[in-house]
Amino acid sequence: MSKPYNNTKATLALAKASFRSIMRSPSAVIFTLAFPLIFILVFGFMSSGGVKIDLAVVPGSDVNNPVIAELQHMQVVRLSTDKTPAEIQTALEKGSIDASIAVEKNPTGKPAYRTHVTYTAASIDEASILKSLLNNLLLTLNTRDVVPTVAELHETTVSGRIYRTIDFILPGQLGFALLSTGVFGTAFVFFNLRQTLVIKRFFATPVKRSSIVLGEALARIGFSLLGALFIIIVGRVFFDFTLIHGVVTVTNMLLLAIIGIIVFMGFGFVVSGIAKSESTIPPISNIVTLPQFLLSGTFFPIEAFPEWLQPISKALPLTYLNDAMRQIAFEGAGLWDVKFQLFILLIWGIVVYAVAVKVFKWE
Repeated sequence: MSKPYNNTKATLALAKASFRSIMRSPSAVIFTLAFPLIFILVFGFMSSGGVKIDLAVVPGSDVNNPVIAELQHMQVVRLSTDKTPAEIQTALEKGSIDASIAVEKNPTGKPAYRTHVTYTAASIDEASILKSLLNNLLLTLNTRDVVPTVAELHETTVSGRIYRTIDFILPGQLGFALLSTGVFGTAFVFFNLRQTLVIKRFFATPVKRSSIVLGEALARIGFSLLGALFIIIVGRVFFDFTLIHGVVTVTNMLLLAIIGIIVFMGFGFVVSGIAKSESTIPPISNIVTLPQFLLSGTFFPIEAFPEWLQPISKALPLTYLNDAMRQIAFEGAGLWDVKFQLFILLIWGIVVYAVAVKVFKWE
């Protein structure tokens, strides 16, 4: 009596073979390791040119005063007025904003306004720039206007972790690598398997269709995790990338990477299903990936984009993966703390796999 066919072994065998083919693929290595590593090195060694200072206005402040009016016209200063006092305090401690400002009228009238500025030790360079700007601004106002003294400055500093460029760039590059692997890798592999009739030959064997898909998925997840771990280690060793809880933080980032690659593989299945030839895969894949690379906070904060563009950025799945990665790494959040980002990724996963089922072809 013959033994029943073992689809588990078939799945693992397919995953092993696919993993070997990925390791031998120059494009896979370039998109998953080389490009992200190059960007990390460039941003890690680059100077802090083009600095933007994030300054939060404390609720209840008098905003109709010359100090706020002048700050609004400074290109280097980015004012925000939509944060609560608790959010401002938390943001200062985490270094996600550089300072807060509160301006109030002086009951005595001399000076006309009192300006209270709270800096964070997490943004030392930005705090120094802002101090210089404010001192020059108040000196100009107090000597230019008819009133002898327009405003006086009171300064305090709260402690916080130093937020480096690498703490923003590295999570974005992890998202870049996962999206590239999920879309380009999956699309090319399944299109070639279909075009060369390999999948058709599988149908003559007891191997289930689910085993084929699962084997390829396991190979890509394994390769992506190795790439993610390598990038994290390079960032930590050479650029002091922040990992609040050490190994626990790395583990959470890798679990998040698994979720990300699974969602992004769905885009790859869609591309392989609608592509008519191998030459059409790159342009279709770029339509999916380029907007996310550019608009999802991979290289620059989405707050730096024009206001009309930010809603588009906040609709993209890579935005939420990048945001969750940064919260886990720098703020020490757990997976439950980023449940909203995971929920958005889940919705995207459901939608994209529903489309993939409709357009996917085996032959």
